[in-house]
Amino acid sequence: MRFPDHDPTLAFSPLAIRAAADVILAGGIVAVPTETVYGLAADATDAGAVARIYTAKGRPSFNPLIVHVADLAAAQKLALFDTDALALAEAFWPGPLTLVLPVRAGSGIASLVTAGLETVAIRVPRHRAMQALLAESGRPLAAPSANASGGISPTRAAHVRASLGSAVPILDDGATEAGLESTIVAGRTILRPGPVTASMLSEVLGSVEQGPDAPAIVTAPGQLASHYAPRKPLRLNATEAAADEWLIGFGAVAGQDTLSASGDPVEAAAKLFDALHRADAGDRPRLAIAPIPVEGIGEAINDRLRRAATR
Repeated sequence: MRFPDHDPTLAFSPLAIRAAADVILAGGIVAVPTETVYGLAADATDAGAVARIYTAKGRPSFNPLIVHVADLAAAQKLALFDTDALALAEAFWPGPLTLVLPVRAGSGIASLVTAGLETVAIRVPRHRAMQALLAESGRPLAAPSANASGGISPTRAAHVRASLGSAVPILDDGATEAGLESTIVAGRTILRPGPVTASMLSEVLGSVEQGPDAPAIVTAPGQLASHYAPRKPLRLNATEAAADEWLIGFGAVAGQDTLSASGDPVEAAAKLFDALHRADAGDRPRLAIAPIPVEGIGEAINDRLRRAATR
C-alpha cells in the first residue's frame, strides 16, 4: 500500500503504518495523530527530512522541535536524565509531557531539531498511531504540530489538509483526545502549560515554577508570543458577541459554538482548536471567546488563547 496521489490520506491500519514508515525511511514527512494534536513527523536523525518539516510549515529555524520516542529506554539514548526528569518520566510517560534535557553526545539527532541548542525536547506519546509508526520505522521522530507555523493546531486530518495543502501524506486516526499540545518542562520550570498541570507536576517534584511567556531565547516549542493563531482577530473574555463576531461560548456564555455547555475545562481543552478552526472558516470577520477559568488545565487553555490573540 502507498499513499494515493490525488489525496494522500490513509486511514489507520497496519498497511497504512507500513506506508507511512516507508515515507519516513525515504526521508519524507507524514502527518500523524498523537494524543495531543496531529504532528508532522520526520526522521529526527535526518537533517534533510527535518528541513522538509520547516519548509512545509514555514517554521522559523530558531524554534526547536519535539522528538518522539517509543519508551524511556529510547529517550535515555538521546538525552541525559537527572533524578527529577526520571521521576517525571516514570509518572507521566507515555503521555502528554515533554522534557527539555541535555542532548547525549553521539545521539545522532540532527542539529536542526534542536535549533543548534545543547538541549533536546523529548517525549513518549501514548497514541496508537504514533507508537505504531515509531515501532515500524525504528526511528526517533521529530513532530511539531501539522499546521502552518503560527496557525491553529490541528486535531483532525481535515485541519492538516486545510492548513498544509494537498502534498502532505496524512495518517488519519480520527480526532485527537487531549486537543492541546503537551506540557513542556525543563528542570522544575514549566515552559509551556498543557494537559499535565502544575499541580500534577508538583505532586511528583514538590514544587515547580512557571517560565516566562515570551523568553528572549526560545528553548522549546510554543514560546513565541504569537502562536496558535487564527487568520481573523480574536477577542478574549467576551460575554456576548458584537454584530460582526463569531462567539465561542463556555458554560453559561452561549455563542455560535461552545467549548463546553456544562463548563467542563477538560472538554473545553479537547474542543478548543476544533472550535477555532470552525470559527476561522465562518462568515464573520472577527472572533470572540468566552472567559475560561485558569485553574488546572484552564491555565494551558488561556496560554494558547493569549498567543492566539496576539497579532
